[in-house]
Amino acid sequence: MDDLRFVQACVKGDKQSWEEFLSRYSRLIYNYIHSVLNVKGSLPCARQAEDIFQDLFYSLIKDNCRKLATYRGRNGCSLASWLRQVTINFTIDYLRKSRPVFSIDTEIEPGVSLSEVLRDFSPDASEFLSKKDRRITLQECIDLLEPSERYFMELLLNQGLSLEQIRGHLEISRGAVDMRRSRVFQKLQDCFKRKGFELDPSG
Repeated sequence: MDDLRFVQACVKGDKQSWEEFLSRYSRLIYNYIHSVLNVKGSLPCARQAEDIFQDLFYSLIKDNCRKLATYRGRNGCSLASWLRQVTINFTIDYLRKSRPVFSIDTEIEPGVSLSEVLRDFSPDASEFLSKKDRRITLQECIDLLEPSERYFMELLLNQGLSLEQIRGHLEISRGAVDMRRSRVFQKLQDCFKRKGFELDPSG
């Protein structure tokens, strides 16, 4: 059975064809997801990849397999090639929609917010730099970090883990966590300075 007839059988609800589809293409799709996560600089984790995998399969079969039914096999395009492109596009779109937005007011330690680490001492800054501008600048600077450093910020800010919890999560020493924190904040400070803001030298 060629790919087009195979897909048509799946769309029509043929149980054997669908089981074959799952057996033949599940691992392929999962590998494509991981490849995109690596290329896009996202630190792959099993939960994120599984979420994308589940959402992608749902998108293929919802509304009586409307998405899957768009496969036509034109110009010799195999089903595997078509699924590869669908997976790449879906994963990129998923990452774009779910990109973490970090709040500059988030407390990183009791009584200490990220805004204090990146505090602006320019006398006229408050006149032109809104909180929205700060958040945009912060996100731009975070996007420039290494994948492992962005993941560290995700754990610290969005998931609200303490440094001790991060130590356990990453399975590294507390000293290594403190060094990573210091390195990441220094990079953020340097980034803010390059964008023309005077920052608290004490961090």
